[in-house]
Amino acid sequence: MGHIVKTKAGTYRANWRDHTDRQRSKTFSTKREAVAFLAEINASLNRGTYVDPHASKTKFGLYADTWLKSRNHELATAARDASIMRNHVLARWHDLPLGKIDHSAVQAWITDLGKRLSPATVIECHRLLSGVMKSAVRDRLIGANPCEGVRLPKRRRQDDDDRIITREQFTALLRHVPDRYRAVVALAAGAGLRWGECAGLRWDAVDLDAGTVRVLRVAVEVNGHVSIKPYPKSRAGRREVPLPCFAVDLLTAHRDAFPPGPLGEVFIVRSGNLMSRHTFRARVWRPSLVRAGLLGSVVPSGGGFVGTWTDKAGTEQNKNFPTKEEAVTYIAQHAGEGLRFHDLRHCYATWLVSEGVPVNDVAGLIGHEQISTTLNRYTHASRDRNNRARAVFADFSLTLASEPAPEAPPRDLDT
Repeated sequence: MGHIVKTKAGTYRANWRDHTDRQRSKTFSTKREAVAFLAEINASLNRGTYVDPHASKTKFGLYADTWLKSRNHELATAARDASIMRNHVLARWHDLPLGKIDHSAVQAWITDLGKRLSPATVIECHRLLSGVMKSAVRDRLIGANPCEGVRLPKRRRQDDDDRIITREQFTALLRHVPDRYRAVVALAAGAGLRWGECAGLRWDAVDLDAGTVRVLRVAVEVNGHVSIKPYPKSRAGRREVPLPCFAVDLLTAHRDAFPPGPLGEVFIVRSGNLMSRHTFRARVWRPSLVRAGLLGSVVPSGGGFVGTWTDKAGTEQNKNFPTKEEAVTYIAQHAGEGLRFHDLRHCYATWLVSEGVPVNDVAGLIGHEQISTTLNRYTHASRDRNNRARAVFADFSLTLASEPAPEAPPRDLDT
C-alpha cells in the first residue's frame, strides 16, 4: 500500500511498490501532498492504470530508437520506416520527454506537415509517432496516447488515367527499350509482375513451352543493396501467371542472348549483379520513355535537336542540344515523374478488366488477397468507356420508340 517517511531535510518521501514489485519513491515539501500522491498511486495500481511518475521524462528519441529495433519487419519496410522516422518524426520530437508530448502539439505538427508533404507521407509520420506512443502506454511510461483523435489529411486518389497507356503506346515503348531489358518491361505489362518479382525471377520458375511464369521469390533493395527474399510479398503473391506470346518471344530471345546469373537469375546486369531499381529507372526506363515520346519530345532542328518537356513544377521547358542522346539524357533527368515502371502493372489489370476478365480472376493473376485492392488501385476507366456504355443501350431507345402509345390519358403525379 505504501508509506510516507519524513526526511532529515523536513520533506516527506512517499514510498510504494510498482506493478513489477520494484520499490519507488518521490519526495514532497508537505505531508498533504505526499498523502494525496500516494493515494493516487494506490488507486492506479488497483485499477491497472499505473504509470511510473519518473518514466515520462524519458526522451522520445531514445525510446523511439529502442522501439524501431524491437520490431520484426521486412528489410524494405524497416528501411522505409527508419527513413520517415529520421527525416520527419525525430526532427520534431527527438529531445522532448514522452510526458511533454500532448494532443494539441501533435495536431499542430500534423497540420504543419500537411502544408509540405503529401497526405500519404503525413499519415505515415502519424503512424510511426502513434506506434511509439502506444508502446510507451503499454510500458506504463505515459498514461495515454496523445496521437489518438488527431485529424489527418484525407488520401485523395490522383487522376492518373494518363498513366494507363494504350497497346500502341506500349508497343512503341517496347521498341525503344534496350534489348537486355526488353523482357523485363514485357513481364510487367504482359504478366502484371512487380519490379521485385521481375528482378528476382529465375529460370526454374519460367516455362516457355507452357507459356507460364511462377512467382516464387522476389528481389529486395535496401540502401542500394539488392538481395533475394525466398517468398513473395503475400500468400496470394505466390502464383502462376500466363504469358502472352510477345512476352514468351522476348524471354526466349533474352535467354539466347544473355547468360543467366550464378543461381539461374533471368535478369542480371553486365557485371553479373542483380538489377538495381534506381539504376534501371535512371539509365534505362526514363530514357526509353523519352525516346518513345512518353516523357517530353526530341525533334531535329538545324544542326542539332530541340528537347521539350514538363518539369516537376508543371512548367513546359525547351532547350537546344547538339546530339539526340544528350537531349534524351537531360530530359530523363529533369522532366516530371511521368509513367512509372509500376504503372505497367496498372495497365495490365486495366486491360484485362476492360476486355471482360472477371475482377476476381484479375486479383488472382496480380497476387491480391482482396478483390477490393484490385478495384481501388489497379483498374481505371477505359478510353472508350462512354461509347461502350452507349452500346449497351443501343437498341433500348428503338424498342421504346416502336411500342404503341398508351390509350389511357396520362395521370397527374399528384392524383
